[in-house]
Formats: sequence, structure tokens, C-alpha cells
Amino acid sequence: MRQGKYETAWDHCDQVLQSRAGKLCWHWPRHLQYIWKGEPLNGKRVLVRCYHGLGDTIQFIRYAPLLKSVASEVIVWAQPKLLRLLQSVQGIDRLIPLHDGTPEAAFDVDVEIMELPYIFRSTIDTIPAAIPYLHIDKKPLQNNGRPNVGLVWRAGDWNENRSIPFALMRTLAELKHINFHILQPGAIEAGWDNTFGIYHGELDVYDYAQLIAGLNLLISIDSMPVHLAGALGVPVWTMLQAEADWRWMDQLEYSPWYPTMRLFRQHSPGKWEPVIRRIAEELTVMYKGV
Repeated sequence: MRQGKYETAWDHCDQVLQSRAGKLCWHWPRHLQYIWKGEPLNGKRVLVRCYHGLGDTIQFIRYAPLLKSVASEVIVWAQPKLLRLLQSVQGIDRLIPLHDGTPEAAFDVDVEIMELPYIFRSTIDTIPAAIPYLHIDKKPLQNNGRPNVGLVWRAGDWNENRSIPFALMRTLAELKHINFHILQPGAIEAGWDNTFGIYHGELDVYDYAQLIAGLNLLISIDSMPVHLAGALGVPVWTMLQAEADWRWMDQLEYSPWYPTMRLFRQHSPGKWEPVIRRIAEELTVMYKGV
């Protein structure tokens, strides 16, 4: 999948699907559980379980219209933080809040949301990439003739290699012709020292999405905000560690998942300085004369 050979990946998945027949995984951590057993979805009531992160749900909810084209009903069991936002997604018949118990819905077949690319055997050319597929009103931002650019530099705990020290981000403060917006969750704990940037405080996901929708550009490490920007059709520059996640593939400077996204990659593990320097150079060129 890193090489874009999705068809070959699905052939391997077919073998895995056969090998796990009859095996139980309900006692595993939720994000490791497999759900789909290979049953056809045509004409069925399908429950989509969102067992991974918020960004994963945002990325793969794009399959809801495709799923609805074959299923009689699409029920999405999603993280409560996302429910209001997901109301705008086409193809969803019911949204119910995810919890550790049993879903309060009758269904015929269930799948985990990240299994949908396999179920529909997506290729690089057939990934559902029509944007935006999330729809939300923009939050009005400062209008002083300067572009509004959002910044996120720290990821969650499970992979610290994605994060960038705030001291490096401070280099961008030299670009005085840009309104930088601090969109980092837990910004103070993540190193923000109030030396530059407009801070909007801690926001729920819906308000956060409204703010991103009003930006000219989001610059972020690999985390939920890049998926949110991409799904909203907002230009987004994603800064990637050298060994990036499979979904960003290898070497590409664009993403087949998000038409408005550019990828800025580390060339050496842990070396973020060249990435930030290139970001600054690109911003200077993009907004020259503003």
C-alpha cells in the first residue's frame, strides 16, 4: 500500500480473511479488532463501527455514499465528539454514539470503518476523493488583508515521532505578513509561549472545524486536523516524519485521499529543521506581495 499497489494488498487481505474464519477477537483492544467476515452488503442493514481515531473516522467516512449505493441502510456507530460534524455526510441513515457496550441498532452486517477500502477494493484511481464531503459554516476570521494560516505541531501520545518542538515553529513568526492561528489542542502544554499567533482556546470538534473552514491554509503534523481540513476542502500542508504512516505512501508530495493536500516529508528521522525551512520558503513565495 505504501507503493500504491492496492490491488495486491487486497489479494493478501483475502488470504487473511480466510485464515481468521471462526476466530474470535472481541477480547482484543477495540482498535485491533476485525469485524467484517466477508458477507455481501447488498440490500443489507450495515453497521459501521468507528473503532480507531477521530482522524481515521473523518478519512474513511467518505465511503458512506458508496456504501449506501449498495446497502438498504447505513448506520454509523461513531465517536460522540464527531456526531454533529458527521450529520452533513451523505449516505448515512443513522448516527449513534460509540461506547463500550452493545450498539442500540438492529443490523444484518457490520464492518469496521477502516475495512471499507478493502471491501470496495479501492485503487489509487478509485478512492472516493470528491471534496468537500464534510459541510460546515465557516467561522469569520481576522480580515486585515493578510492570509489566515493555522498551525498544529504536536500529535497524540501513541507516536511522538510525528511531533515537532514548538521552538522550531517559532521560526515562522518572522513572516509578518501572515495571520497565524494557533490550532494546537492543549497548546500551552505543547509548548506555545504566547510569543506569536492568535490563540482561540480549547474548542470542541465542531467549532474547531468551523475555524479550519475559514482558513486560507492549515499547516500541521500528521494528526486529526489534516483529515478535517482535507475533508472540508481546505488547503493543507502535512508535515510527515521520515517513516510516515502507510496512508501517505512513500515519496509522494501529494495525497490521493485529499486533493487539497501537499506533503512535506523529513528526509532523515528526527530532522524537522529542513521541513520548517521549506515551509517558510514556500509561504514567502505563495504570499509574496500580500
